[in-house]
Amino acid sequence: GGSYGTGTRIPLEYTRAMITAALNGNLQSVSFTSDAFFGLQMPDFCRGVPSAILNPQNTWKDPFQYRIAAAKLVQQFIQNFSQYIAPEIIKGGPIVEESI
Repeated sequence: GGSYGTGTRIPLEYTRAMITAALNGNLQSVSFTSDAFFGLQMPDFCRGVPSAILNPQNTWKDPFQYRIAAAKLVQQFIQNFSQYIAPEIIKGGPIVEESI
């Protein structure tokens, strides 16, 4: 629901429901949305979990602030991994959007 110190943790029951669904193959028949920054596939539905929290941007009061924080995190990943990983591998990682 926001940056560190302002948001809240996902309730454990939702975390358990998502892990159980993934392990049992229950997510194979649902649609997914691709995260614009990291390219991760987020399920649009998971039984026992409010759909609104499946996309982290939806949990923030200010979506623009989410995008700023995500872009900053992407930059931190790139800077960190560039010390250890070949550039062609880094290109397969998080995506830096030109405009937030």
